[in-house]
Amino acid sequence: MTPTSELRTDTPVIELTDVSVERNHEEVLVVDHLTIPSGYTTLVGPNGSGKSTLLHLIAGLIEPRRGTVRVADPNQPRHRQIAYVLQSQQTSAQLLVTAGEVVALGRAGMRGAFARRSATDRSTIDDAMERMEVAELANRHVAEMSGGQRQRVFIAQGLAQRAPILLLDEPVAGLDAASVQVIRRAVDDERAAGRTVIVATHDLDEARRADHVVLLSGRVVAVGSSDDVLRPENLRAAYQGRVLDFGDGTISVDDDHHHHH
Repeated sequence: MTPTSELRTDTPVIELTDVSVERNHEEVLVVDHLTIPSGYTTLVGPNGSGKSTLLHLIAGLIEPRRGTVRVADPNQPRHRQIAYVLQSQQTSAQLLVTAGEVVALGRAGMRGAFARRSATDRSTIDDAMERMEVAELANRHVAEMSGGQRQRVFIAQGLAQRAPILLLDEPVAGLDAASVQVIRRAVDDERAAGRTVIVATHDLDEARRADHVVLLSGRVVAVGSSDDVLRPENLRAAYQGRVLDFGDGTISVDDDHHHHH
């Protein structure tokens, strides 16, 4: 099926062509052609639609069975171009690592694990922690934190990398309102700084905040602005009819999450 609209950009940051991904010998994601430009893009769709799979492809954590994934500068390794904050960071109670140490790993990943930390590194780490409002938690063990605090620490690690592309998988799911506000502000700041932010989300309200939306259901159903993509007919195609349109601009999606827009 051809997407209902296409993102037009002369220099796409990310481009996928004729991509197929398999898991356990089953095709879980097919992308004929997709370009993602700079700015803020959200990936939305039901459970199992391929949102996390697409993030993994972009980050280079998995390889497609066929097709090509081009990311920004092909002459640079992806880990220097991409910061990826995974969904639901789990921290063992026995892992006694502090928030400051977690964020500092973001700089080590960019400079090499054994590189000496420079004044720029220290300033970048402090700035990321201040932005995510976790500076006062620098010496606290991550395992002792609330879910919102822990998520902000790991996003601070991503920010500390200063990578041109930031990938976030369900960054605000299940978090308190204060943490959601801090994370949304960081996304807006990254976009304003000219970086590319790609967020996988179930929340249609969150999706509407983006410059570009990619609606997935094992394939690309629609891509474009939120107004073009988040239409009842596209949502019905993606969610297999589990959509209620109340006629007043409110749409209910039944995906075990019950998000509205």
